[in-house]
Amino acid sequence: MSINEIQDAIVEEFSVFDDWMDRYQQLIEYGKDLPPIDERKRTEQYLIQGCQSKVWLDAELRDGKVYFTADSDAIITKGIVSLLIKVLSGRTPDEILNTDLYFIDKIGLKENLSPTRSNGLVAMVKQMRMYALAFKSKTEGAG
Repeated sequence: MSINEIQDAIVEEFSVFDDWMDRYQQLIEYGKDLPPIDERKRTEQYLIQGCQSKVWLDAELRDGKVYFTADSDAIITKGIVSLLIKVLSGRTPDEILNTDLYFIDKIGLKENLSPTRSNGLVAMVKQMRMYALAFKSKTEGAG
């Protein structure tokens, strides 16, 4: 599936819920499905700055694609990072850097999050793009 196909599927999935409490519940379910991050990565080095709750994010480059793992101590935040991973993991650095993450607005995530959670969401996206940029420079430098 393309990045946009995944985003469209997420938008469709969330569109069945009229109530934001149901959407939060859906986010929590996503968080439950997030594979655990390696315990050794639950350190200061992997913490995302700008998030009110703790969010650990790691990435690795395999076969030219970036794979993310993450965890959070907050269930809603864990769901949010899980959605971002669903959309961005397994993509090339260029795809990650050039993707318009329109699903965030379409499912009403930004407007229904508290300002601190919204800042955290921006920080997560920024960190994922920083990893992609680092991998891109590394591979271009090696080539």
